[in-house]
Amino acid sequence: MSLSATASSMDKSVCTLGASPARSYAIPVLAGVLLSVIVVSIAIGPSSVSFNALFQGIMNAFGAGEPMSMRDHVVLFDIRLPRTIMGCMIGASLAVSGAMMQGLFRNPLADPGIVGVSSGAAFAAVSVIVLGSMLPASIAALTGSFLLPLSAFGGGLISTLLLYKVSTRGGETSVATMLLAGIALSAITGAFTGLIVFQSDDNQLRDFTFWSMGSLGAATWGRIASIAPFVLALLISIPFLSRGLNALLLGEAEAFHLGFDRQKLKRWIILVVAAATGAAVSAAGAIGFVGIVVPHILRLVLGPDHRLLLPASAMLGASLLVGADVACRIIVAPAELPIGILMAMIGAPVFLSILLSKRSLFTF
Repeated sequence: MSLSATASSMDKSVCTLGASPARSYAIPVLAGVLLSVIVVSIAIGPSSVSFNALFQGIMNAFGAGEPMSMRDHVVLFDIRLPRTIMGCMIGASLAVSGAMMQGLFRNPLADPGIVGVSSGAAFAAVSVIVLGSMLPASIAALTGSFLLPLSAFGGGLISTLLLYKVSTRGGETSVATMLLAGIALSAITGAFTGLIVFQSDDNQLRDFTFWSMGSLGAATWGRIASIAPFVLALLISIPFLSRGLNALLLGEAEAFHLGFDRQKLKRWIILVVAAATGAAVSAAGAIGFVGIVVPHILRLVLGPDHRLLLPASAMLGASLLVGADVACRIIVAPAELPIGILMAMIGAPVFLSILLSKRSLFTF
């Protein structure tokens, strides 16, 4: 039997695990939910803008309809639209990164925020925020607006490589070691982050405090452009990595016999996850639990097939984060609740329920 036929048989086997009738219409439903959340996000906020004004703005962008007022144009196209787009990008990145890490480690508890990847990216980002003025002018001019996401990417990549190296022996990954190593990495990077913050002035300390809580309030078209390459790299990799992740579900040896280069596959997963997580952290700060809540919910409904799970995670992750951002703008209006706080309130109970249901994995 050819490798392609064997891989196809493998995909069918994975599809039958936890499969449900929801698979056939999951993508259209999730796309409809995402579109609805986007419209609500653009239309709702402290400054009232009617849905009619939103419709006029869309028509005007295509050269039709009546011109918008300057106020409505600024609110919609300079504030809410960038915020909504960045929320979609970050939500999709975190959810897909979580799904990929769970597939790589073959465990539902893996997540960039839980295992220390986000903290490594955060350390690098804070280093640039506080110490960036000490860099040579030539480096700052060369990297421009990409300095922060590139630094966060490097921090996330180093953390991911260390985590994988520590928790894997003989091709097998220890779940307990993975989580304990993640806690250690978070502690170490948190300590170094604290040292840097200790050296910051009052303005930098205030900026770091609000940044660490997570927010989409700083969204601009320039910031979107700076993280877009990293997010696109992750999303474009989905069709190329999904079948390999399906093979890893069957085990390391089975993936090898199916013709997949396991080490190359792992390196690509680590690279794109670190890039996307670093970009998300640099743009919006610490937003946790998206990467563990979204894939877990979708696996229960759709099954483990990554060819469907990854794009579905991108849509649901984007919807969840943008919807949470809308709630953050409404709950304490006219102030704004940091989105990282709301996501922790939602995600922590879900994580605890997953942990309790998988307690047998931690019996030594």
